[in-house]
Amino acid sequence: MSNKITNRQIVCEVLSEHAKTDKNIVVLCSDSRGSASLAPFAKEFPEQFVEVGIAEQDLVGIAAGLAKMGKKAYAASPASFLSTRSYEQAKVDCAYSNTNVKLIGISGGVSYGALGMSHHSAQDIAAMSSIPNMRVYLPSDRFQTRCLFEALLKDEKPAYIRLGRNAVEDTYEEGNVPFEMDRATAVCEGSDALIVACGEMVKPAKDAAALLRQQGISAAVLDMYCVKPLDVNGLLDAAKGKKVVVTVEEHSPFGGLGSMVSQAIGASDPKKVINLALPDAPVITGTSKEVFDYYGLNAEGIAKAVKKNL
Repeated sequence: MSNKITNRQIVCEVLSEHAKTDKNIVVLCSDSRGSASLAPFAKEFPEQFVEVGIAEQDLVGIAAGLAKMGKKAYAASPASFLSTRSYEQAKVDCAYSNTNVKLIGISGGVSYGALGMSHHSAQDIAAMSSIPNMRVYLPSDRFQTRCLFEALLKDEKPAYIRLGRNAVEDTYEEGNVPFEMDRATAVCEGSDALIVACGEMVKPAKDAAALLRQQGISAAVLDMYCVKPLDVNGLLDAAKGKKVVVTVEEHSPFGGLGSMVSQAIGASDPKKVINLALPDAPVITGTSKEVFDYYGLNAEGIAKAVKKNL
């Protein structure tokens, strides 16, 4: 893989660039500055950094308090803990109170690999999306991550952003990222099928479309980085005339991207929707790639599902 820069490194870069002139930007960590790649921020801006320690509920509560005092709070912690242990604080302190807290779930999905189900976050999309006022974003690569955080710095609403642990292959090209806040991005056009993906599943979806093209099947790919608010209009436009819609996510089969897409398609343009996701079971032990390959969440598996359901 050519790209070695993780999405979390980009977050540190963007926040550091803006913190030089905006002293209201505050970053909080739960003994996670290293794994969040935020150590450089802590070193450069010690007065704008809060180390809470391994106390995720306090992390979110303190971030909300700082936000109520006019700060722009960015709270980073492993997604597996941030979306479960701090759930009440996310719901009440951030969303119900509509505070300017950006919750950054690092090492999301199965990034922690061998550490198993205790460290996997396969339920966070469903959990966070079900909270009123909470937005949910899963950027697909480093370039889109930069665009997203530049946009998030301009608003004052709460959000949950899931980032993986490892560097991922580029979906887009530097300087050529078609980004619009809360609008899905058309990665490639097609006429037979639509593949809707989010986060680290977008690049495999793009590669699957290329494989299908070689077999004479035309598949469009939609990057639904904005899982909530879901871009329903963009989805329906992309699904128009397609024989099948296939969703792909690094998440439980319940309550995530597939469920939302199925609801939207079922209500307005009924057709077959196939959801590719992690199983409703503790996943196998292995690296992200090994897990994805095992469950068919790769280019070959996605292409196979599309072809089978046409």
